[in-house]
Amino acid sequence: MKGKLVALILLLTAFLGGMGAFLYPIVNGLLLDRQQSRTAQLFLSREEEQDEIQASEPADPLRIAMEAYNQRIFEEGQAGFNSVAAYETPSFLLSDYGLEEEVFGVISIPSLNVGMPIYLGASAENLALGAAHLSQTSLPIGGENTNCVIAGHRGWRGGAYFRDIPRLKAGELVEITNLWETLTYQVNEVKTIYPQSSTALLIQPGQDLLTLMTCEYAPGGVKNRCLVICERVEAS
Repeated sequence: MKGKLVALILLLTAFLGGMGAFLYPIVNGLLLDRQQSRTAQLFLSREEEQDEIQASEPADPLRIAMEAYNQRIFEEGQAGFNSVAAYETPSFLLSDYGLEEEVFGVISIPSLNVGMPIYLGASAENLALGAAHLSQTSLPIGGENTNCVIAGHRGWRGGAYFRDIPRLKAGELVEITNLWETLTYQVNEVKTIYPQSSTALLIQPGQDLLTLMTCEYAPGGVKNRCLVICERVEAS
């Protein structure tokens, strides 16, 4: 009898251990998705409260500095976009401008039910927290001669992140809400590039573009890049 009880306990332990291993990524993914959603909603609610205040304030020094940054990297041909460190290092620290958090904005994709916070600098830390802007590409404030590249994991530790963006179709909308306004972009093209290719990530003269980027796994374990190229349109 004692032997049967021990065997039953061992069996239950193994079963519960297996269930735990099976459920962990699911539960962890739900927690990651929920945390991103909460961070995004908190940012959006703060921006709504500050809209009237900002409308009456003089020009924001951060906005002026970011517009100058976008203009400078265009004129320099994005010469600094040449290494991993270059796109991981934030172009700006929001704390230097008196902001308490480093969340710069929110990316919303209505057709995929995506709402994620945006951080400046595509470091591993920022990619774990949400979507990340690649430094040395245009900051997500729009304008002529810009191409803002925002990266996200193709799913990570059970969370969705940018897992479904390859499903986007031409004509679907993507919104970027930054510290000052909401910008609307329309999907033009979804394509795959090799990791070493960067031409599609560069600014195209005269255009106002947003490029979403995530991993695209090819046979043999090759990790290519899936790009969703979007062009600015007027909000409907």
